[in-house]
Amino acid sequence: MTVGEIGDSLERADRHTFTRRPPQSTQARVRYLLTQVKTTRAAAGLLGVSQRSVERYLQGTRRNPPRAVADRLEAEVRRRWQPRVRRRAQQQAATATGITVETRARFGFTAAPGSTDDGRIRRITQHLPAAYAQRLFDAREAGLSEQQLKSIVAEGLQERYFKDAGRRAPGLLVEFTDIDYVELEY
Repeated sequence: MTVGEIGDSLERADRHTFTRRPPQSTQARVRYLLTQVKTTRAAAGLLGVSQRSVERYLQGTRRNPPRAVADRLEAEVRRRWQPRVRRRAQQQAATATGITVETRARFGFTAAPGSTDDGRIRRITQHLPAAYAQRLFDAREAGLSEQQLKSIVAEGLQERYFKDAGRRAPGLLVEFTDIDYVELEY
């Protein structure tokens, strides 16, 4: 699982595609996790607790895990929740609708002599075509680094926002740094 601004934003975008809420109680979450990983030993390994603790959560004799365990349990359930719905939404974004990027970050430029290359903070909302969505999903699936995901988004913003799909600023190269926030939606 990719961790970082872009990876986290892709994960949040996945959650927006859910058609039902994930289980809320500890017992229901453990029950769902067991349907996915099949054994209490595997679930215990994911959560960092003993196998007996998982059995207690499953039986309902222990309902309130420590905050760290509860957070891991919620994350593991959310990561596995509605995989077909996620795949369908990603397929739609990768083949037809594309992805929308909203960000506030520092953008610097390498451009023709005489133009400014000083980076400055900009807030940009830009729709990127399906090809960029496909590249992002493929990169995340391949386990590429956060920097590589960031470069895909930067390239998309460079081509669509700054170069206006090739109608201006030929030779412009954009640097995407100091990200304040980034939200992806598909």
